[in-house]
Amino acid sequence: MFYHVKELQYDAKPSHPDPVYAKKLQEILGGQYGEMSVMMQYLFQGWNCRAEGKYRDMILDIATEEIAHVEMIATMIAQLLDGAPANDQEQGAKDPAVEAVLGGMNPQHAIVNGLGAQPNDNGLGAQPNDSVGFPWTARYTIASGNLLADFRANLNAESQGRLQVCRLYEMTTDPGVRDMLSFLIARDTMHQNQWMAAIEELEQTQGAIVPSTFNQEYEKQEVSYSFMNYSEGEESSSGRWANGPTFDGQANFEYIQNPKAMGQKPSLQPGPAYIHGTNPMDMRMMQGAGKMEPNQMSNQPLQ
Repeated sequence: MFYHVKELQYDAKPSHPDPVYAKKLQEILGGQYGEMSVMMQYLFQGWNCRAEGKYRDMILDIATEEIAHVEMIATMIAQLLDGAPANDQEQGAKDPAVEAVLGGMNPQHAIVNGLGAQPNDNGLGAQPNDSVGFPWTARYTIASGNLLADFRANLNAESQGRLQVCRLYEMTTDPGVRDMLSFLIARDTMHQNQWMAAIEELEQTQGAIVPSTFNQEYEKQEVSYSFMNYSEGEESSSGRWANGPTFDGQANFEYIQNPKAMGQKPSLQPGPAYIHGTNPMDMRMMQGAGKMEPNQMSNQPLQ
């Protein structure tokens, strides 16, 4: 069961209202790498965990903490909107960066992609949306049942999440907002280390490749460790991925300078006439000349 403590995990107290920044903050709430995503991802990984009890316990510990982070950010957004006068956006537009946002640039571009939506009315509180109003979706989450695969996805989520929070930290001078963000950044530092430790532990018992339970005799082993150069130039040949022992300890990397096609030239059969697609020329001419009547086509069985 879950037990709610009334106090927040850490303070969420902005110094003044800022509806423009509230919209930006939505990204780390309901965005792809926001707190809602990691909360739901970890909860379902924990609930579905069939490995040793320590893994289920650890996953649900961090999942429960992420619930607290959702509450903190939602509270911060609500307070940034609370009592904000209508002319706040007009005043904010005096700042060139804010003016760019108000002028039509998408704040998600700055937070997610590192580039610089018209601000919509959030009402009086946070929404389960990202910074441009796109609703949060469970498609952002990963819970495969394979812990090594899931933990690597978790490390990516925490890495992207910390990156976005750091960018948001740089977008405000509000000491209260920065204080909360500094806490979230610190927790993401721990969470990245946590998942790296768990990944290392699992790799020691099941190897580096996911899934480790599939018999490699059934894969095309001739290409299992070949890096193939599919572009002009050979700069990639100097990378660790093209030289030396592989990380599963089973072989050495091989660099293929000019990879050759190994498959057949595709040649598809004509489609059924009743589909009315574009078939080879002789069939098109037959159909165009009216030699294939509708009743003939309708008698053909579905394939």
